[in-house]
Amino acid sequence: MSRQSDNDNHANQCNPNHDEYWHSRGEDDRPDDWEDRITQDDNED
Repeated sequence: MSRQSDNDNHANQCNPNHDEYWHSRGEDDRPDDWEDRITQDDNED
């Protein structure tokens, strides 16, 4: 993989709006309630 590909993959895995974020967390796809889950995670911090 090229460095750019690595950077893109990392960025996608950190972006909850991207399916790869959810794949890296064991989900098949981005869930329909993804926005609620992100808000919930933010409130737990």
